Amino acid sequence: MTAIPPAAAAPAPSRRRRLSLRWLVSGASVAALLLAWYLATGPLELLSAMQLPSPADAYDALLEIAGAGYADGTLWQHIVASTGLVLYGFAAAALTGVPLGILMGRSRLVEAYVNPVFQIVRPIAPIAWIPLTILWFGLGTSAKVFVIWLAAFAPTVINTHTGVRNIDDTLLQAARVNGAAGRLMLLDVVVPGALPSIFTGLRTSLQACWMVLVAAELVGSFVGLGHVLIIATRDLNSGMILVAMAAVAAMGMLMSALLAQVERKVMPWKA
Repeated sequence: MTAIPPAAAAPAPSRRRRLSLRWLVSGASVAALLLAWYLATGPLELLSAMQLPSPADAYDALLEIAGAGYADGTLWQHIVASTGLVLYGFAAAALTGVPLGILMGRSRLVEAYVNPVFQIVRPIAPIAWIPLTILWFGLGTSAKVFVIWLAAFAPTVINTHTGVRNIDDTLLQAARVNGAAGRLMLLDVVVPGALPSIFTGLRTSLQACWMVLVAAELVGSFVGLGHVLIIATRDLNSGMILVAMAAVAAMGMLMSALLAQVERKVMPWKA
């Protein structure tokens, strides 16, 4: 009796095919959302223009702010101003949060000193600091950057600290046996081992920067996407509100994608 060989397993789909399918599904979900928006604000009249602007209203608002401008600036000027604030705040959070997280992860003494204060201050929402921020920094750029830094600082510290503490102790012992100590241990073992958690914290911090942007621009702003939202709310201009929200979302996605590219370059083994 002749044995029937088992059927060969179907080859796994190529990476390109998986990416194409993912983009197709993503595009379909966005198209469905846009269709629902059009139907709800147009033919079905489920929502009034005050509740949610129609696509035509949003398009008119986009043409207005991109051309003649709105709230003392064009769309490009508002995007540049807000992006600058986010970059300053994010850079400040990264430059302060990552070293502090590493110190807390490497030293029980530093953690004992810093952690209680950090846990007391951490639950306070960044917007609650605005009155003190105005007293400390006035109404200039420093005050806005400080509010954004407050939102981005905690995720950076927490994730960096977690990443350092979760490094395999066997790896650390092996490095010590082979003579690693001090700066060599830090740069060749600790930082590379904590990088995945560090970048997780940076991604979360970047999202927090854009989330708190509107609150930051309450501090005496005359230009910026948050300023557009504030003025459009006063004017009951729902189309302009949606345009500003879409611009914030687009810039947040773009900067997150750029950070992901940096992560791939720094950690090619994860690509």
